[in-house]
Amino acid sequence: MLNLYITRHGETEWNVAKKMQGWQDSELTEYGIQNAELLGKRLKDVHFHGIYSSPSKRTVKTTELIRGERKTPEIITDDLFREMGMGEWEGKTHDYLMNQFPDEYNNFFQAPHLFNHPGGESFLDFHSRVQKSLDRIHTEHVSGNILLVTHSVFIKSLTAHIKNLPLEKLWSPPYVYDTSLTLIEIDQGHYRIKLESDISHRKDGELNKN
Repeated sequence: MLNLYITRHGETEWNVAKKMQGWQDSELTEYGIQNAELLGKRLKDVHFHGIYSSPSKRTVKTTELIRGERKTPEIITDDLFREMGMGEWEGKTHDYLMNQFPDEYNNFFQAPHLFNHPGGESFLDFHSRVQKSLDRIHTEHVSGNILLVTHSVFIKSLTAHIKNLPLEKLWSPPYVYDTSLTLIEIDQGHYRIKLESDISHRKDGELNKN
């Protein structure tokens, strides 16, 4: 049996500023660092047979904080685990995008099957990449515990794939909070979501949607 422990990176400076990140990056906030460390404590008794991360510095830093001083396999980074590429939207605030691209901004969050912003990835292409990333992990590990540190849209796409949801239902609850934990069990080709977007390790319990 293969167990995938999947989490989103910790809160970043651009999350607080409400900027679109995509393939660009920003530093973790103190709050993001704290939550990553708390998740590490929560998972301290889990022996990981593989650790994967998006190459973005916010995810690599989160992965290192979760791992802490434990002896674990080397962190494997792969572009397959990157966030959805947003092209010229990256680094722009949500207010700016809402004003400059009202129709496409609305499609992104309300009708992703209609989203067609030039310069970035389409949801269909991104969804295909997410499936390839899952295939990579499943090919390299048939059993054991795997940690994957990635991004919010990536996690929503992965869980939607497992739930067999149509693209227009991509944003169905729950929301993917920073360092929230999703646990997926794979047994003989069958997928089961045992835990989704859980934040019980966070002491303050603040549900911050930045």
